[in-house]
Amino acid sequence: MDKTELGSKIAKGGFANEKAICRKFNSWRKDKEAQEWLKIMNYDIKKLDSVKAIQVPTRIKKNDLSKFEVNEKEYEQFVRFKKADAQIRIIIKIGNILKIENMSLKKANSDADYNQIDKRTVADYQEMWKFDDEITFWLKLFTGEIAHKKYSGKISIKKFRDKRRLFLNEMPERIQDKIIKFFKRNQIMIISDIIKGRGGLSADWMLVTKLIGKITMQRKGGTPDPTKIQFKTKPCQLFNLGE
Repeated sequence: MDKTELGSKIAKGGFANEKAICRKFNSWRKDKEAQEWLKIMNYDIKKLDSVKAIQVPTRIKKNDLSKFEVNEKEYEQFVRFKKADAQIRIIIKIGNILKIENMSLKKANSDADYNQIDKRTVADYQEMWKFDDEITFWLKLFTGEIAHKKYSGKISIKKFRDKRRLFLNEMPERIQDKIIKFFKRNQIMIISDIIKGRGGLSADWMLVTKLIGKITMQRKGGTPDPTKIQFKTKPCQLFNLGE
């Protein structure tokens, strides 16, 4: 499986997770886990009249704004600052009070080292964080948006480690220091933007579900009972759940 197929599989898995979490919140009267989540969110289950969870699509059309309680004037900011990860919106009614909670969802494998939390173009991040054009130029070389070979004279690098893009430690020390200092100086804003987001869909909560592995069904085969159906999993993965 190549990286494109793997990325597509992970993305689809995220959206499947999104649907499952929505179903649990929408079954909150009977679902014990959903009730526990609502308690963690500081809600008294006995006082709730209704809970409705809806998926937030990756691209939101103007026609769908009413679903998210957003007016047309807020649309541009609403879309611009929407995070790219799986999100749901929970609409909670307590008497005449309507509460909106936005939740970012993550599905983690026991062996996963990293999980994407935000993804945008360098230009989008420049607009958000206001770093200068020099940092923008070098970050575009870093991502490969700009072909580094075309600028080998300007950047004084003749031999590149990767034909697709430039590594940070290949950049002049002055540029490395400038980029690092910018991110350190603005780390609170940056961390808030990439985890919580901005605007009408900024995440109030992050819910992480843990994947315990696949359960496989197959024909038994072998002896003494080859015609039976068996279910298989990797039990050692269960020992990692609390880590």
